[in-house]
Amino acid sequence: MQFTYRHTRYACYIGYITQAIVNNLSPLLFLIFQTEFQISLTQISLIITLNFAIQMAIDLLSARYADKIGYRISIVAAQIFATLGVLGLSIFPAFLPGYPALLLATAISAIGGGLLEVLVSPLVEALPSDHKQSEMSLLHSFYCWGHMGVVALSTAFFVLFGKENWRWLPIFWAAVPFLNIFLFMKAPLRTLDEQGKAVPLKILFGKSLFWIFLLLMVCAGASELAMSQWSSLFAEMGLQVNKTLGDLLGPCFFAATMGLARLYFGKNHHFSLHRALLFSGSLCLFSYTLTVFSPWPLLSLIGCGLCGLSVGLMWPGVYSLAAEKMPYGGTAMFAILALAGDVGCCAGPTLVGAVSDGALFAGHTLLDGILPGILLPQAALKCGFLAAIIFPLLLIIGMYLLRRFKTFSSSMPPR
Repeated sequence: MQFTYRHTRYACYIGYITQAIVNNLSPLLFLIFQTEFQISLTQISLIITLNFAIQMAIDLLSARYADKIGYRISIVAAQIFATLGVLGLSIFPAFLPGYPALLLATAISAIGGGLLEVLVSPLVEALPSDHKQSEMSLLHSFYCWGHMGVVALSTAFFVLFGKENWRWLPIFWAAVPFLNIFLFMKAPLRTLDEQGKAVPLKILFGKSLFWIFLLLMVCAGASELAMSQWSSLFAEMGLQVNKTLGDLLGPCFFAATMGLARLYFGKNHHFSLHRALLFSGSLCLFSYTLTVFSPWPLLSLIGCGLCGLSVGLMWPGVYSLAAEKMPYGGTAMFAILALAGDVGCCAGPTLVGAVSDGALFAGHTLLDGILPGILLPQAALKCGFLAAIIFPLLLIIGMYLLRRFKTFSSSMPPR
């Protein structure tokens, strides 16, 4: 069989589906883990923190060592780690105590997820194409479809086979990265670095333009995750539905609108990326405001959906704009941008949770003054969303600052 760059794109698409599995399968099993292994909410929080912490560490290490190890070795290793980590959720508890087994599985899969986050986007950016920004948006849409698939198909699994058979679910999902191992082993790869498009990191960090892109990535990750990580609980509290329906109306709805936005920009080749990102930031600002201040729960839920639509272009759009403005950043640039995005992914949900806890502690007096007539827990969560408005606001400011800078390549030739 003759493998072409078309197969490379398919492998990269599946790579982002794999990352969606790594990040979103385990949270669907948290309640089962809590019951079966007698672990606390604090221990569950550590699982989440460990996943993102390891991915951030891999982002940082990849900036220095990915090109030295080799991209095919690294991307195949990413699929192997993801396969072993997802399988480990089912298999490791048979050989180790429950909680250490879950931590080990999470750590292994996070290595795979971190490598995928760093390598997949520059691999697609390096492929021959006349529509780079559309290709990037289409690529990132597959994370959304993967997220939707994990939630919807896992929910269907529990309905059909029962939660007591949960150990078969990770085995089913592990087949995705396992099969992709063989596709990445054969598909042709091109990289930005081998084309001479790379400068040392110290030069990148010496450019004000690069720091603006880091700010934009932090805001993109925070704007997305602040809403998506809390959307299930918000749907449950606002609409008074159970966990299953809350997952479908919350994160699944959010992922669907985010995926549609990325698919739209992926299919439309002629648009101003700068204007589209400004519009995305403005729509995100509006969606958070609607979610917070709407007196009707259904309209607040629509605000969540609009937020998914608004953040769809942010992450891939900032990647594409950085590649356009700093074309000699290479894979190291993508790695540091991914690290900044992951910082935002941690900062956004953490800010919402901290402010919500503070609002709950303050009690009815404060919340009735800000959001009158709303039940205390939901009002507290809305206060958390209100604080998260800072992220799309900073993104808008950052986009205006970009207008002051010329393309990095005009003053920095390739090595």
